[in-house]
Amino acid sequence: MNDVRLKNLTLGQMLDEAVDRWPDNEAIVYVDREFRLTYSRLGALVDRLARGLMALGLKKGEKVAVWATNIPYWVALQFASAKIGAVLLTVNTNDRSSELAYLLKQSQTENLFLIDGYQDVDYLQIVTELLPEIKTDPRGHLNSETFPHLKRVFFLGPEKHRGMYSIPEVLALSNVTPKAAYLERQSALDPGDVVNMQYTSGTTGFPKGVMLTHRNIANNGFTVGENQRFSERDRICLPVPLFHCFGCVMGVLGAVSHGSCMVILESFDPVQVMASVEQERCTALYGVPTMFIAVLGHKLFDKFDYGSLRTGIMAGAPCPVQVMRQVMDKMNLTQITICYGLTEASPVITQTRVDDDVRRRTETVGRAIAGVEVRIVDPDTGKTLPSGVQGEVCCRGDNVMKGYYNMAEETAAAIDKDGWLHTGDFGIMDQEGYLAITGRHKDMIIRGGENIYPREIEEYLYTMGEIADVQVIGVPSQKYGEEVGAFIVVKDGADMTEADVVDFCRGKISRHKIPKYVAFVDAYPMTASGKVQKYKLVKKAAELFPEA
Repeated sequence: MNDVRLKNLTLGQMLDEAVDRWPDNEAIVYVDREFRLTYSRLGALVDRLARGLMALGLKKGEKVAVWATNIPYWVALQFASAKIGAVLLTVNTNDRSSELAYLLKQSQTENLFLIDGYQDVDYLQIVTELLPEIKTDPRGHLNSETFPHLKRVFFLGPEKHRGMYSIPEVLALSNVTPKAAYLERQSALDPGDVVNMQYTSGTTGFPKGVMLTHRNIANNGFTVGENQRFSERDRICLPVPLFHCFGCVMGVLGAVSHGSCMVILESFDPVQVMASVEQERCTALYGVPTMFIAVLGHKLFDKFDYGSLRTGIMAGAPCPVQVMRQVMDKMNLTQITICYGLTEASPVITQTRVDDDVRRRTETVGRAIAGVEVRIVDPDTGKTLPSGVQGEVCCRGDNVMKGYYNMAEETAAAIDKDGWLHTGDFGIMDQEGYLAITGRHKDMIIRGGENIYPREIEEYLYTMGEIADVQVIGVPSQKYGEEVGAFIVVKDGADMTEADVVDFCRGKISRHKIPKYVAFVDAYPMTASGKVQKYKLVKKAAELFPEA
């Protein structure tokens, strides 16, 4: 069933293999700016960038945080950091000052790369406020009291900013690093080394840094591509964010491992998706269900040609049957696949195959990919359950993370002594190994494919002086699946409005985490043991906010 032969490569070796086999194939295309790189040119750019970073003193094991949309330098930096043994740390483009500050501290990041901003948020201003020393300390020698590990800040572009290196400056330093030293650095790397860190929240506490190795993500991306039958002739439209595994693993590594072309969008826009597919004759398209729905429902949908499409991935949330049928019939995606997983699993655990029927693609999330075992266990006893019986989904294999950064207890709670990763999701597996997800972490909210953990938002809102207690839940939404709702108990004598709550969050936490719905209550429904009955709050929210 899982007949894919796994690889034992570093990401650098994977890219070098693609350059050797398909030097003249297009690797990266941006339709909106006529930006094109062949694999040979991408390889040369990566090597220059990597040697420039070495010249500035980046050592093996240092973290390289990237706070940027899907700009052209993103993929080059992903491989350049991998080639010198650094750890790429992806930062959500929706993050704000408090989230960035937490990530930089907890990860002990040494290097930060950023663009000027995204939407209405000024990244440069946030970084300057968090790092006032950047205005006075010499470049490369930051001495921040708040972020003692941070050494260097880079601007992902040609512009010069005080205290930051620009990309042209880094590239210009490439000749300072001897080729022999560069090759020696690469020879010291092992596929079992950590190469990527992504932060994911939990039902309790704050976000955790998931450590993923070369072997983890190289095989995950390669296998996901194999299951779509990728080859050097495929052209993959990627409107999904590169800071997610969906983009940088399933997208980038799925393509590079097969010599396929990546047609990348800086951010999702349905017209740009349609134009990119038609102009570049894309054969595959990635997205969460809301992206496909936005394309299908656009007034210009019938103006574009989708005849080149064949396969792709829909993931991040369950796909409605009607949407799947439209995607297959109207967009020619007859071989589209569904994936299920989580960041701790690199991320894919199961995937449908290109010849699975509509029922499999809508009622299940496929079967285990190569190198991965899946079992359903009784959450109380840990015993394996028979097919057809609901239990917790667990997996074991080459996809399981190395652990959470500097969180040994949390790692031990997630991965048991036999190497099984406990997902916290509930499902049923049939006799053929197809998995259906029936439930999830009881508190988690999924808004348009983004996982949101109420505890993180609650912890932030608790810092608002007028709030005595707060419970965050998911409010059903036709457009996004769920929206964030907050039930708040205010302190005696305090006076606050919904607008006060939203204003307190704006610019401090990600836009998609800000409560869209706020209700003020005197108390919460409780169990006899004193636990809040959140399911009753969800039911109440559906009554209070029916227009959602």
